[in-house]
Amino acid sequence: MDDLSGLIKLIPVGDIAEKLGVDRGIAEAAVAVAVPAIVGGLAANAKDSGGAKSLEKALGHHQGKAPTSLADVDEEDGKKIVSNVFGAQKDKVAAAAAEKAPAKADGIDIGAIVAQVLPIVAPIVLAYVANQFATKQEAPVATAEPAAAANPLGDLLGGLISSPQGQDLIAGALGGLLGGGRK
Repeated sequence: MDDLSGLIKLIPVGDIAEKLGVDRGIAEAAVAVAVPAIVGGLAANAKDSGGAKSLEKALGHHQGKAPTSLADVDEEDGKKIVSNVFGAQKDKVAAAAAEKAPAKADGIDIGAIVAQVLPIVAPIVLAYVANQFATKQEAPVATAEPAAAANPLGDLLGGLISSPQGQDLIAGALGGLLGGGRK
């Protein structure tokens, strides 16, 4: 499960729909854009060594803590994650992500739903990335390969967002907003 679709399948969409009082299709649409937005923001932050080190520290706190239900999700932690990843851009990111949502509904502000979904899914995404990163760090390195990559965390996140849905969202609606997150 090294792609966004595998990660999205871990999200309790039905529970999110119920919690937010929206149709499951709306919740699915919001999750479908919120997850790549968070991964893209993490990747943007991991591009420089300071951001990568800060993110690695955060991943250490989330490793092995993958929430198995919505009741296990710490939304306050999710709000902190969203603030750290997007900074002052978080509302703009939610609005831009909503523009790419695969479903629209009359009378529902999908941007507001995405804004509510971001802190719910952020701890799940961070736990997933933490566990993937730990697994990659533990994997034996082939001796025929050159020295370890300069930014293995960036490589992992880049691999996640290289899926077609990640590329569409990141390159399209969010490209200009995810230049470093904390502005």
